[in-house]
Amino acid sequence: MPFLFISGGEIFVILIIVLMLFGADKIPTIARELGKGMRQLKDATNDIKREINKSADSHGIDTSIASDLKKEINTVKENIQKGVDEVTGPIKRNL
Repeated sequence: MPFLFISGGEIFVILIIVLMLFGADKIPTIARELGKGMRQLKDATNDIKREINKSADSHGIDTSIASDLKKEINTVKENIQKGVDEVTGPIKRNL
């Protein structure tokens, strides 16, 4: 499966170019810094979510509505899929 519409050969060429530009000694440092940056972004996102939930709880807002909506949406999706399977089942068997 291509990653971001890039095949394995193209990824290999990009890695060779990165190796030539930065050198083998700089690549681990760059990867480490990218990892730290991604971790900080994830932590910041989790902090924002936590603050929103804390604020909603302190104001008496029910946050379970979102999970209830997700359950209902999944139920509707399953029912639609069952209906589609009932219609297409005989067609698939005939082919």
